[in-house]
Amino acid sequence: MLDQSRGVYIVTQTPFDEGGKIDLPSVDSLVDFYVEHGADGLTVLGVAGEAGKLTPDEASAVAQRFIQRAEGKPVIVGVSNPGIAQLRDLTAKVMDMGAAGVMIAPPNGLRTEEELFAYFAGVFEQIGDVPTVLQDFPFSTGTWMSVPSILTLIERHPQIQLLKEEDLPSITKITKLRASQGRRIAILTGNNAMFLPLELGRGIDGPMAGFSHPEMLSGVYRLFKEGRIEEANDLFDRYLPLLSYENQSQWGVAVRKEILRRRGAIRHATMRQPGPKLTSVDMGEIDMLVRRVQRAVAELA
Repeated sequence: MLDQSRGVYIVTQTPFDEGGKIDLPSVDSLVDFYVEHGADGLTVLGVAGEAGKLTPDEASAVAQRFIQRAEGKPVIVGVSNPGIAQLRDLTAKVMDMGAAGVMIAPPNGLRTEEELFAYFAGVFEQIGDVPTVLQDFPFSTGTWMSVPSILTLIERHPQIQLLKEEDLPSITKITKLRASQGRRIAILTGNNAMFLPLELGRGIDGPMAGFSHPEMLSGVYRLFKEGRIEEANDLFDRYLPLLSYENQSQWGVAVRKEILRRRGAIRHATMRQPGPKLTSVDMGEIDMLVRRVQRAVAELA
């Protein structure tokens, strides 16, 4: 059950070849890379996975390949869509493939609690008893959910078993959620793990984030859970310049894919258009940041 989720859930990239077509063999190597570097689960077809640029058939094919290659590790599939019929159809397909659950964010433009509650009532009427991650990412969706609204959704819909919390400031929202006396669900956090040690201190169950060096995410998480708080922060600090560089919306995704290509996780760093293209100046900055991270981590060891 997703409410028992613990550890590192990597938000995956969607690999494309040089022509912008889905690169399924790179899905295999990417999954292997994530697992090798400590992933406990995967989240596919998220915002950073360029899900909005895929056709329905492509989305199904990508999800299926990730689920197959994960070989039993939980895979959560993003199915967010303002159209409930489309959301329902993709949900049914990926659950039949063996997904652990789906992730749903409210659509853009909801302005009142009544609209928010009505939308999710309609969603769960259509998809039924499917384990669900509620994504709170207002800077992407344009829909802000208060703590009381989130708690109401959790109590009304037992399908909601995990919250991906990436509102800002995330730490204060986490504290308020954990202080509630309602049904306990798992909380994982995104925002490229920019506040991971602090969020772990506030009671989250792990990160659900993408980073070109997932060994940092798994390392910080495991050190923290072992009570080695200072060491967890020391490790985090070594990666922070590169982490913040990647934390720049879709341009940051382009950076991440380039570094993943260099590390052998994917064959091409292509982003599907419309999307940014890195310049020679960008490449030089990546060279410098990666070199400095490698040196800092070696010194820490």
